[in-house]
Amino acid sequence: MSLDNKPIYTGGCQCGAVRFRIEGALGGASICHCRMCQKAFGNFYAPLVSVRGAVLQWTRGEPKRFQSSNQVKRGFCAECGTPLTFEAPENSSDGTALAIGAFDHPEEVAPTLQWGIEAKLPYVDTLHTLPGKDTMDDISTADYLTDLVSYQHPDHDTDQWPLLKTK
Repeated sequence: MSLDNKPIYTGGCQCGAVRFRIEGALGGASICHCRMCQKAFGNFYAPLVSVRGAVLQWTRGEPKRFQSSNQVKRGFCAECGTPLTFEAPENSSDGTALAIGAFDHPEEVAPTLQWGIEAKLPYVDTLHTLPGKDTMDDISTADYLTDLVSYQHPDHDTDQWPLLKTK
């Protein structure tokens, strides 16, 4: 929380080249199943939350943008490709939305609505029935996990990045 009791949210891309800070209440959180969102996220759907009414600052770098339609731009990290924004015209009811997975604490931003359900993939509603395993349960078949070192940016702000040099 900030000094004036407005909520604060932070986040960024996988590599840390782009970071953001939001001060104020978030708008509606949703997942969109439309084909354009599927392709933009390279995923089954796009989890997004509106930042309309809050103050969004890019604290490190800024997204590169792709004009995905005549109305919308999609922001992403030019270094690692992480999807970051959905940017509708400011005079629309949507405005700018951020990828929920890019938040440092995505568990705090739960979707409450689904959009574009006409393009929903047929197996999405049954994913929760698949068997589940922890990452390290696969160590016998993926032995590279024993000495895996992540170069992903941590889920908090850093004064500089990268903290260590990669090979």
